[in-house]
Amino acid sequence: MKISELKQSLAGLTTINFRLPDGTSLPPHFHVTEVGLVTKHFIDCGGTERRETVANFQLWEAGDYDHRLAPQKFLHILQLSERILGSEDLDIEVEYQQATIGKFGLTFEGQDFVLTAKQTACLAQDACGIPDAAFALPQLQLAGCTPGGGCC
Repeated sequence: MKISELKQSLAGLTTINFRLPDGTSLPPHFHVTEVGLVTKHFIDCGGTERRETVANFQLWEAGDYDHRLAPQKFLHILQLSERILGSEDLDIEVEYQQATIGKFGLTFEGQDFVLTAKQTACLAQDACGIPDAAFALPQLQLAGCTPGGGCC
């Protein structure tokens, strides 16, 4: 989901609901504690330099069970964050505390925002000799990717 899509979705709501990938709803007293710009500058295992930039939202819950974040308040937080996020229509990444901090994508279904699972991936499959469809561990071992073997 992009920031523009989030704003459009919020405009039509009276309450904000978030669901985890397993369908569990976040408690209604959640907070949006941070809105930030996260840039990842890295080299993939094939030696290509890359940059990824996302708008990052951190959701958090405390013992203030009467707290409710209204859609208009969330829109106001987004307006305040524009000086950091800029005007680019960035993809959104959501952080939410579970056993450790989880990172999620975001979609909108009906009246709910849904945190979506994110997956890791090799961005330089050709450098490892991994066929496109081969991403199960046994297949990686057959392709010659072993610890210390120079493959990602």
